[in-house]
Amino acid sequence: MSDAAVPRPALLAPLQARWQTLTAREKNLVAAMGLALGLLLLWLVAIRPVWRTWREVPPQAEQLEAQWLQMQRLATEAQQLKGQPPITSAQATEALQSATQRLGSVGQLAVQGDRATLTVQNATPDQLRSWLGEARQGARTRPIELQLQRDGTGHFSGRIVVSLPGQP
Repeated sequence: MSDAAVPRPALLAPLQARWQTLTAREKNLVAAMGLALGLLLLWLVAIRPVWRTWREVPPQAEQLEAQWLQMQRLATEAQQLKGQPPITSAQATEALQSATQRLGSVGQLAVQGDRATLTVQNATPDQLRSWLGEARQGARTRPIELQLQRDGTGHFSGRIVVSLPGQP
């Protein structure tokens, strides 16, 4: 006879016989262990996953919303840039030179063909941000290489290579 054919009461009979031989104290200990095991299973299966979700979802939702807003801003900026009339390489070079003059002695611009290289020494983050903004919107360039090092005072030194739009 296979185990599947054995009726349930026959499977429980040895356990019931063993239960009857236990003292009241042993029965209480087995019941307490069963209760503890049940509570552990309840915690692992039902409460802990909900607790983790409740704790982790709000920060993730905030992060996703911030990313979505950033993507919306970039899409709006892309539409604005797309709507602008194209400029020539000479106009882009002129705009980059103008932006580089505002950097003063910390930046030097070199234009070679369809690329421009800005070399900076001790530029502040605001100066770089301003130059990159002008290069992107005014000259409609696209950064293709960036090699910057930050010193202990927070200033940057290095170079930025951008591609120029249009044909000469």
